Amino acid sequence: MSIFLRPIMTRMFLFMYLIGIMSSILTVPPYKTAHMYQWAPYELFADVYIIVAIWLVIKGLLYKEGATTIGRKMCNWAYRLLLTVFYVSVYVLYIADMFCFVKFGSTLNPSMLLLIGETTGNEAGEFLQSYVTPDIIFSEVGAIVLVPLLHAGSFLFRAYRSNKSNETNRTNRNYWTYKHFCGGAVAIAVGVCLYLTYPNKQMYLHTMTLDTIGQVEHSLAYHPHTELYQPPMRLAFSIRCNQLIGQQLGRLKATIGKVEVDSCSVKSPEIVLIIGESFNKRHAQLYGYDKANMPNQVRMEKEGLLTKFEDVVAPWNLTSFVFKLFMTTYCVGDEGEWCDYPLFCEIFRKAGYNVNFMTNQFQTKAKQEVYDFSGGFFINDEELSSVQFDHRNNRLHVFDEGLLKDYDAMVDLRCSKGQNIEKQLQIFHLMGMHVTYRIRCPNRMKKWGVSEYPDDTDIPPKKRKVLADYDNSVWYNDSIVNQIVERFKNDDAIIIYIPDHGEEVFGPGARHFFGRMHNAVINKRLADEEFRIPMWIYTTPLYAKNHPNVVAAIKAAAPKKYMTDALSHLLIGLAGIHTKYYKPQYDILSPQYDESRRRLLKNNTDYDTLK
Repeated sequence: MSIFLRPIMTRMFLFMYLIGIMSSILTVPPYKTAHMYQWAPYELFADVYIIVAIWLVIKGLLYKEGATTIGRKMCNWAYRLLLTVFYVSVYVLYIADMFCFVKFGSTLNPSMLLLIGETTGNEAGEFLQSYVTPDIIFSEVGAIVLVPLLHAGSFLFRAYRSNKSNETNRTNRNYWTYKHFCGGAVAIAVGVCLYLTYPNKQMYLHTMTLDTIGQVEHSLAYHPHTELYQPPMRLAFSIRCNQLIGQQLGRLKATIGKVEVDSCSVKSPEIVLIIGESFNKRHAQLYGYDKANMPNQVRMEKEGLLTKFEDVVAPWNLTSFVFKLFMTTYCVGDEGEWCDYPLFCEIFRKAGYNVNFMTNQFQTKAKQEVYDFSGGFFINDEELSSVQFDHRNNRLHVFDEGLLKDYDAMVDLRCSKGQNIEKQLQIFHLMGMHVTYRIRCPNRMKKWGVSEYPDDTDIPPKKRKVLADYDNSVWYNDSIVNQIVERFKNDDAIIIYIPDHGEEVFGPGARHFFGRMHNAVINKRLADEEFRIPMWIYTTPLYAKNHPNVVAAIKAAAPKKYMTDALSHLLIGLAGIHTKYYKPQYDILSPQYDESRRRLLKNNTDYDTLK
């Protein structure tokens, strides 16, 4: 049994475990609800033990091969070289991971790896000058750097037992009994740690073997999901994610230059698409909610310019999945995958439209969650972005009003150049009501508080605050939408508003919960909260005058069943673009629209069969 004791008696075990546990403790985000992965000490113990045991086996094999004195020296040199490379790689990785956490607020992730891959030599030099400053040594990075320094020092100052002492220990029966006992205890401890942490390793292996970045994101939306509790796991995960997006980027790029447009009748010279976020239809005043949180949109409807659609669902309750369907001509049920179909913005540009994209979510940045990385990689890719958009903003804002400033700056620049563009597609991608709701509305505009909700409700006071924050975010969103409409109200323009998906907000049957239940079975209640969404089309007075047939088609389509995976076909139809990629059966304004098409949520649940 004493053989089980050998790994933990090494310096490798001591310092690998030390740096691992320090990393787990020091990379806990500074949030009240944040905490270290509860099984980290145990999983780390088992992981480091196994790694050290493997190294001991390698050492034994190398020395066994060295039969001659020269052979033993060569094996010894090879082992030390391998060990040095291992130590340097591990310590550099841990230091880099901690550096990212200190400077960017996030440990290693797929976005950071992507940014590193796109960084030139000059940019790397500028980065080092800007971020690698003397004060970094007094941060958590300095604490991590201390571990390899101590490890190196242990080689210089280690003490050796005398041969006499060693011989005494080897012949001491109590000593051998003690070693066997400790070895047995270590074996049991490793076994218990492996048993406790096996589910995380199983989930990690499952995540790493998925076929698409969307599947990876979906797996991380489940609870529980794999905990990437150490830098090596985070690095391997990031590499895998970049491999997966590389595959889909390749398939998307294969269509570049091959998009065919037969003609364009310019049915709608200016199309404005507003994409919202996390909109619970039950909390929309436009659809009967008792809080006046959408006064501007209600006013537009009373003026007869806004037509709301009654029965609309999103195909997914994940932004990235929805966006991949929004931005291509693929619809659920078509052959192949979304990345096998052309991007609709490229079709618009081919038809002569000027396409502008203002997003407050999809910008490449170091601190980016997997869902933003998954949803925006094909939008942020330099080559794909250039074929989709004539102009896009290059920064994110705390509040969506920042997008209006970005748009105004673009317009001013064009005016200064004397540019007069006749055909335009404007896309505004808002942060909307994305969690956390309390930061989705400026304090100066907050209208509701806990006191606005009755005390006899079954929602506790703390959660009523969340409810108030959500209604405030809807109120603020209404003001942003109104300001966008104001910028086009005198043009020959048509404006479409559609959120990506719904949201749970303490609704019936889930009075304790807000957000989205990604791993729950989709029933009627969940579908109505998380998938059923508001949608409307606004026509300016000039547009209504010039295109009465389109207005009539909108009014007639308002009560029809619709799923937003077909959004691109609606837009192509509105533009009057004639292309083989357009399918009138997916266009809700077309006389050939197929209302009987199955509306499959998450590709497997028919919304219209839920009871």
